[in-house]
Amino acid sequence: MNDIKKGSSPLRSIETILTHGGRDPDEQFGFVNTPVYRGSTVLFKTLADLEAQQQRYLYGRAGNPTTEGVEAIISQLEGAYRTQLLPSGLAAVTVALMSCLKAGDDVLISDSAYEPGRTFGDGFLTRMGVSVRYFDPRIGAGLKALMQPNTRAVLGESPGSLTFEVQDIPALAKVAHDGGARLIIDNSWASPLFHQPLALGADLVVHAATKMFVGHSDAFAGTISTTQEAWADVERTRRLLGFFSSGDDAYLVARGLRTLALRMAAHRDRALEIARWLESQPEVQQVLHPALESHPDHALFKRDFTGSGSLFSVLLAPAPRASVAAFVDKLELFTMGYSWGGYESLCLPVKLGKNRTAKPWTADGNLFRLHIGLEGTEDLKADLAAAMERYARAR
Repeated sequence: MNDIKKGSSPLRSIETILTHGGRDPDEQFGFVNTPVYRGSTVLFKTLADLEAQQQRYLYGRAGNPTTEGVEAIISQLEGAYRTQLLPSGLAAVTVALMSCLKAGDDVLISDSAYEPGRTFGDGFLTRMGVSVRYFDPRIGAGLKALMQPNTRAVLGESPGSLTFEVQDIPALAKVAHDGGARLIIDNSWASPLFHQPLALGADLVVHAATKMFVGHSDAFAGTISTTQEAWADVERTRRLLGFFSSGDDAYLVARGLRTLALRMAAHRDRALEIARWLESQPEVQQVLHPALESHPDHALFKRDFTGSGSLFSVLLAPAPRASVAAFVDKLELFTMGYSWGGYESLCLPVKLGKNRTAKPWTADGNLFRLHIGLEGTEDLKADLAAAMERYARAR
């Protein structure tokens, strides 16, 4: 679904896909953007039509032109067979997992995975009779030692969105497939512009589309993109659970996607500039950004990624809670908040404890996760420099 005229050259660039994909002005009376379709009931003209169940739309919960337009763009970007739009990133994770699992099965989840996904595993899957285990994000081919005959899914996130370990997706995919399991990868950080998990062997790719796809901190969405083999299970699970994304939210995702290439480039450049600057600051013990040469997984990053995201963490020298409060409470441009991906910069103090079980976090110091927005980099550096001065004084 795109507005390139039939018979013309195929879409060649990501920028062109984002600009033209998922819309057909000829079907929308010439309007450039597919409008918001709001509706539950879809009408049938005849009894024969109702019985045939062959018309394009049967009921609003199954999708509409607004939601399908977004799905078409993401499928092109991911190199996927199909994509399903869902109401949130967590919904994408849960549907992806449940499409692979049944009672009596086993799932392996990266210790660095999105924390609500871990909570779903421990709080819901276990209650449904699925065993949930966690693995070291850097395990690679060593995952083979953890596989069981009933392991049916492996969930990874590369890099993890708090501690930023990069995962060896080809190695994980081989182990998973050899053991009869499917590999699910959360690709929210790099987006399909900079990382292609399906091409590396993953079966399902999930996104918290709330973040980079939407880009404006004003809508929730999630996506699952799959291989042809995995699609039927995802669609059936989504349908049985009744998940549906509204036309309003889908429109906001589509709006964000149009500028994704420009925004990702700006976020990448600003984040990397600030990460390099932070490495030289006296209070900083470590900057956890995979695109930095100092990152332990930098070689793997260079192999599998073509760019980096807006998000990274910085570890400051050990200090009491008063220093943490002094750092964040008087920030002028950075603000505290969950999520990321919007135009505004965020700073979140991170405590790692019960959410790290296979590979406990042992680094000494205070960890802060930064999302670098679209403000001027010198202004952001000044805000962080003042915060580090307050941090040191309060120690």
